[in-house]
Amino acid sequence: MPQEQPQPTSAGESARSRALEKLLDISKRLGESSDLSVVLGVIIDAMRDLLAAERATVFTYEPATNELAIHIAHGVAAAVDQGVIRFPATVGVAGACATTRLLLNIPDAYADARFNPEVDRQTGFCTTSILAIPLIDHAGELVGVAQVLNAARGLFSVDDEQLATGVAAHAAIALRRARLIQDHVDKLKLQEEMNVAREIQEKCFPSRLPVHPAYDIAAHSTPADECGGDAFDCFGVRGKTIAQSDEAPEHIYFLLADATGHGVGPALSSMQARSMMRIAARLGQPLGPLAREMNEQLLQDVPLGRFVTAWLGALDLAMHSIECFSAGQGPVFIYRRSDDRFEEIGSDAPPFGIISGGFNWDKTSHIQLECGDMLVLLTDGYYEAVSPSGVLWNELEVCEIIRAMRDEPMSAIRQELDRAVLQFACASNTDDDRTAILVKRII
Repeated sequence: MPQEQPQPTSAGESARSRALEKLLDISKRLGESSDLSVVLGVIIDAMRDLLAAERATVFTYEPATNELAIHIAHGVAAAVDQGVIRFPATVGVAGACATTRLLLNIPDAYADARFNPEVDRQTGFCTTSILAIPLIDHAGELVGVAQVLNAARGLFSVDDEQLATGVAAHAAIALRRARLIQDHVDKLKLQEEMNVAREIQEKCFPSRLPVHPAYDIAAHSTPADECGGDAFDCFGVRGKTIAQSDEAPEHIYFLLADATGHGVGPALSSMQARSMMRIAARLGQPLGPLAREMNEQLLQDVPLGRFVTAWLGALDLAMHSIECFSAGQGPVFIYRRSDDRFEEIGSDAPPFGIISGGFNWDKTSHIQLECGDMLVLLTDGYYEAVSPSGVLWNELEVCEIIRAMRDEPMSAIRQELDRAVLQFACASNTDDDRTAILVKRII
C-alpha cells in the first residue's frame, strides 16, 4: 500500500507551535538563574518579545507594606537606577490587576480612568494598549504583576492573553524562588554585618579592668540583640592621661550609658558617649563640663525622641571619694556595709539629648566610700526584667542579693545577679540589655 503523506499544517498551528517553543525556552531560561534581577530581566524581555509589544514591566508585590515595586523595566532605566520605585498596590492599572488578581486587557490606555499618564509625560513615551497579568505562585499567593505595553498589531488578542497567562505561571514561580533566595542572602549579609558591629562594640569595652589593692571591681554588658544600646567603661587615669596596664592609676573613671532601644542605632549613641568620656579623660576635662559637652553633642546627633541616660564617675584612689554626675541614669545605689543600708544616688540632670540649658553642669555629686561599701550600677535590663506572669524584677531583688553576698567577690555577685534575673524571667536572655558595674572598697 502506498504510504500516507503527512498533511501540511495550517498557519495557525504553525504559530501555536512556535509560541509553544518560545514558552518552553522562556521556562528554561527562568530556571537557569535564581538572581532576582536576572529573573526580572528574563520576564520583561520574554513578555515583550513573545507578545510583539514595545515595552514590559514587572512589579513585585510586597505584602508587608501592600506595595508594588519596580526593580527593572523597559524605557525607565534611569529612574530605576536611582532606586527601587514603590507605590501602593491599589494605584493604577497594575494596582487594579493586583487587587482583583484578574488579567486586564485595555485597548485604549487614555480612555481608562485607572491609567496614570504621568510616566508618559516624564519619559516622552505614548502608551496605547496595556495587558496586565497577575503573577500568582503555586500556593495561590500574589508575587507581582507583569504589564506589557503597546501591541505591534494595535491591540492584544485572546491568543496574546493565553500566551501571557502561560508565561505568568512560570514567571510567578521563578520570581517567588528568586525572592526567597534573595531574602535568605540578605538575611545572611545582615547577620554578618551585625556580627561585625557586635565585635566592634565588644572590642570597645575594657578587656581588663583596673587593678588596685583597695578595690574589687566587676563589670560586664550583655546585649539583648546582636548589638546593645548599653555601653560601659572603666579605666585608670594617671596624671592627665589614661594609665597603661603596668602603671598604678591615681583615679579610676567609670561610665554607664544606656541609649533608648537596643540594636545598632542605639549602640552608636551609647558608644559615642563612651568615646567622649575617654577623650575628656585624656585632656583632663572635669566631669561637669564633660557632661555639658556630651549633652550638647548628643542633642545634635541623636534623632528626635531618642536620648541617652548616663552615669559618669571618677574615683580618687587616695581619698576614696567618687565625684559623679548622673544624666537620668538610675537607680544608682551605695551599699553601706557598716550599718547594712542602701543609699540611692539621685540624678543631676535629665538624660542627654533632650534639652540644652537650665542645669548647673558644674554641680557634681560626691560619694565617700568606707571599707566594705559598694557602688552598684545596673541598667534597665535587670530592673525591668519581666516574669511570665508580667511581674517586674525590681531593685528590692537586687538589694537582697547584694546584702546576702556582701562578703563575696564582685564577680560572683555580678554572676548571681545574671543568674537570678534570668531565672525570674524564665528566659535565656532579657528583653533589654543588661550592664553592670560593681565597685567595692575592701581595705
